[in-house]
Amino acid sequence: MARRVFFSFKYLDVSRAMVVRNSWVTKGEAAGFVDAAAFENIKRQGDAAIQRWIDGQLQNTSVTVVLVGAKTCSSRWVKYEIEQSVKRGNGLLGIDISKIKGLDGSTTERCGEIPKGYKFYLWNNDKGYENLGKWIEEAAAAAGR
Repeated sequence: MARRVFFSFKYLDVSRAMVVRNSWVTKGEAAGFVDAAAFENIKRQGDAAIQRWIDGQLQNTSVTVVLVGAKTCSSRWVKYEIEQSVKRGNGLLGIDISKIKGLDGSTTERCGEIPKGYKFYLWNNDKGYENLGKWIEEAAAAAGR
């Protein structure tokens, strides 16, 4: 079954997030991605516009995957995406993407995890490429979706 999934991440981690998203895109439908120029345009319209964009991207999704990198914990928009996902009953899971090599070949440290009570995985150590679909289905089932 194809499942529509929202990917939440801090834009500084976009190259790492794309590794995860691209592994999923052949299996389901990914929401929550926008290019830098488009996002800058949304940001110029103010906080209400950003919230409307996030809310629109969350529509018809059943799972939210929070991709945790070096600065994710300080992102108010990631926090908003998690809050809205929980509010709408989405399945939720977190994935550490800090050890995925960025475009410059470097890795980072992650800033934390996601709220307690939800599964958290390490992309590299837990074989994310092979297991992402399973993790998403487990999160959906846990949420009754």
